[in-house]
Amino acid sequence: MNAEQPSANYVRYLVIIALAGWALASYDINLLVLALPDIAKSLNISEAGIGILGFFVYGAQFFITLLAGYAMDRFGRRRVWMFCLTGSAVFTGLTYFVQDFQQLVLVRALASGLAYSELAVSITIVNEQLPAERRGLLYSIVQGGWPLGVFLASGVYLAFGRFGWRVVFLLGVLPIVAVIAGRFFVRESERFEHVQEVRRAVRQGDQTTVDALLQKQNVQVEPEGHVTIRQLFAEAGQIRRQLILLSITWIFYGASCVATNFYIAYWLTIYKGFTSSATSSLLLACGGIGFFFYILGGWLGERFGRREVIIVTGALVAPLTLLFLLAQPRWIVILVYFFLYQATNGTWSGAGYAYQGESFPTRLRGTAVGFLGAVQVLGFILGSLLWAGLSSFAKPTLTWLVVATGMSLGMWTSVLLRKIPPGQELEAISH
Repeated sequence: MNAEQPSANYVRYLVIIALAGWALASYDINLLVLALPDIAKSLNISEAGIGILGFFVYGAQFFITLLAGYAMDRFGRRRVWMFCLTGSAVFTGLTYFVQDFQQLVLVRALASGLAYSELAVSITIVNEQLPAERRGLLYSIVQGGWPLGVFLASGVYLAFGRFGWRVVFLLGVLPIVAVIAGRFFVRESERFEHVQEVRRAVRQGDQTTVDALLQKQNVQVEPEGHVTIRQLFAEAGQIRRQLILLSITWIFYGASCVATNFYIAYWLTIYKGFTSSATSSLLLACGGIGFFFYILGGWLGERFGRREVIIVTGALVAPLTLLFLLAQPRWIVILVYFFLYQATNGTWSGAGYAYQGESFPTRLRGTAVGFLGAVQVLGFILGSLLWAGLSSFAKPTLTWLVVATGMSLGMWTSVLLRKIPPGQELEAISH
């Protein structure tokens, strides 16, 4: 027997609340990018200081996401979801009060780390409660919160930036608090609760209860209830193979994103002759239209399979980066980058993160997805180090070819991932 299906009204509510949370997490992360020049001027931060800030932000994202994944399987998805967003609200608000560089590093590292962990928790708790036949499509809507957050951050900074960067961060607290209140009505995942019941019965030696629970929903559990990263890699088999392949794929994806998403404004203005306003307009258009590419990725995943979508999307990134490098006419640069943005954001994310969620059994889904979220940050760090290192001695063309094109070739490892037909209950995929 499978887990009971929630009502349509509850599913809609869950998707809206998750979408709002991820949009506000995106708002917080992207607001730092927009406000950084003003913050650096206000607090007299050097270029080296900005690099140090970035290092600690990445470090916090890595460790907090890793811990959030473990905590989900230990304490519950809903509890961790509430904790991460509440912490993000607190430290987003505290940004208003920072007075020096050390305070900024501490506050922004914790705010960004807790905001980024929203991704791993959302993948887990939302996918476990969505109906199998529409799981990928519905979760792609949640992933669309990222470009909405970019829009929100840009709009708020444009409208209220004249009041100072402190005020803009403070304004971000109120909507986060509203989403936190909304999450009080989100239920814990029944799948997680079922695994916990089986663990309790096994620990108590109550075989009758164990048999009854397994008849209702067949799962495998560790009686002690402690799933660790070491255990994920301890035994050879399907789980370890899938986790290793997903890790490799997402490290290369994260590294290539440094060129195609993080430093793209710099590249467009310095090497493609775009003005700052033209660059902003292009990125806003890509992000705005990109929301629908997230949903397109989800829809294609339901129709052809999520693995198949990320295989095709990943295969397109390298040639698109090469075309972007070679393109000279303004309209060709715009057109190529538009599709490059959608390949590295919309269709990839719209299908890819739902695929992560269904790749692992409930008993360790949180730990595995949290690990993959942390691994993606390692990709960001790798790409940043490569970009910084190559930029110091190599020609810009070589830097782009290595980071954007070379790293994206690693996304082709997606062809080795396990084929998971869409429309299946999570229990049918893996116990």
